Amino acid sequence: MTKLHASLRKEYLFSTLDEKAADRNPLKQFSIWFDEAIAAEIEEPNAMVLSTADHEGNVSGRVVLLKGLEQDGFVFYTNYESRKGMQLASNPKAALTFLWFSIERQIRVEGSVVKTSRLDTEEYFNSRPADSRISACVSPQSRVIPGRPFLESLRTEFIAHGNGQPPRCPEHWGGYLLKPVMIEFWQGRAHRMHDRLRYRLDGENWILERLAP
Repeated sequence: MTKLHASLRKEYLFSTLDEKAADRNPLKQFSIWFDEAIAAEIEEPNAMVLSTADHEGNVSGRVVLLKGLEQDGFVFYTNYESRKGMQLASNPKAALTFLWFSIERQIRVEGSVVKTSRLDTEEYFNSRPADSRISACVSPQSRVIPGRPFLESLRTEFIAHGNGQPPRCPEHWGGYLLKPVMIEFWQGRAHRMHDRLRYRLDGENWILERLAP
């Protein structure tokens, strides 16, 4: 077994996070930080860990891409018949985690999930590159397959029967909107005295609290 070394540490000195400077709306604060992540040239700042659980409480996580920030939440797309899709169907609650290590920031989001409208799903689907659309149509996501050639054959057959027409959005593929009830912003600080601000939804109002690191 490989032991992790205690020397694998670094000081966090990039910035600070103060209640007085933070926006009172956590989604606006997220947008501010997201723009700063883009300005810092972080690779794929919209990459996030999506954590879901089934009806028995078994948790799984994977990295997906944030594709929209709405007034009431975070939008991502996937195969409804995938493992995450099946878990969200039985337990429509999820968590998101963003980590932007070069600027020493982390954001955690928790909330409930609903499907986006079919119109929004199809609009986004049609904006994707053709190869990505084909993959969404043919991949039996999360299911066991006999090998890579099987997957390639599905793609080849789909293209052959498409008569050159652009792929249409399949019914088993679409978007989700995660409506947050909690958003926490974490800013690394020196000596492990990190800044943590948590927004907690109370009715229709957001409560801003500082947490101990």
